[in-house]
Amino acid sequence: MAVYAIGDVQGCYDELRRLLDRLDFDPGRDRLWLTGDLVNRGPGSLATLRFIRGLGDAAVTVLGNHDLHLLALAAQRKSALRPGDTLAETLAAPDRDELLHWLVRRPLLHEDSTVDFVMIHAGLPPQWDLPLARSLAREVESALVNAEPDFYSRMYGDEPAAWDPTLAGMDRLRFAINCFTRLRYCTAAGRLLMKLKGPPDTAPPHALAWFSVPGRRSHGTRIVFGHWSALGFRADDGVYSLDTGCVWGGSLTALRIDTALPAPPVCQPCAGSLAVGAD
Repeated sequence: MAVYAIGDVQGCYDELRRLLDRLDFDPGRDRLWLTGDLVNRGPGSLATLRFIRGLGDAAVTVLGNHDLHLLALAAQRKSALRPGDTLAETLAAPDRDELLHWLVRRPLLHEDSTVDFVMIHAGLPPQWDLPLARSLAREVESALVNAEPDFYSRMYGDEPAAWDPTLAGMDRLRFAINCFTRLRYCTAAGRLLMKLKGPPDTAPPHALAWFSVPGRRSHGTRIVFGHWSALGFRADDGVYSLDTGCVWGGSLTALRIDTALPAPPVCQPCAGSLAVGAD
């Protein structure tokens, strides 16, 4: 059995199927981990959701910010598509309710001791160790499954920007959602810098990649994540970045993680630049 972690698909269904063909992926034998953002920007969001859901236990995906955006659009029952969104087909699909019922029950953090890896979409603040991250992920997952429609409008925002264990209610949930689905940079003290998106060599001196903060409490945990297409593939002290920007004209990347030392990644070039706008 092989276990492959794959970066953000974002509706690049054809590239995903070609990548799996290159891997000789067999759902009866192998397993897929997907770093979230299954949907949006690319042309095949609906096909991607149907395919991954259809793999059953052979695939696990965490929720990304674009997946939450789809859930928010559906829950608020209004047309609020943003420029560049490619979610109209999914929202109008005859099986949309079944797909969204499945999607909202995906985790924010997935771990498996047999391969000694954890998967998230974006990042972890330096104050969180793995047990705390695990606990907060479960809190948010429960809130999503039981959410009233106004939950999604209250979910958005960049505050609070710093972790405090006394945070409660929507502030606590929003901070956790921002970390799991949006985080790239923070300060050495752990203050989230949500506006920064570029590669580390363009960041101001006070901005650190979340995995580069000295003394972060999740150090020593092997982590695969996506979200940061400007970072590209990176293997940094047990932390592996897998979003290589397929939807922006880059490639879709898979990393085999069931071996003692992950092999070099396998990349499937995209068919062309599929979308424009912010990720």
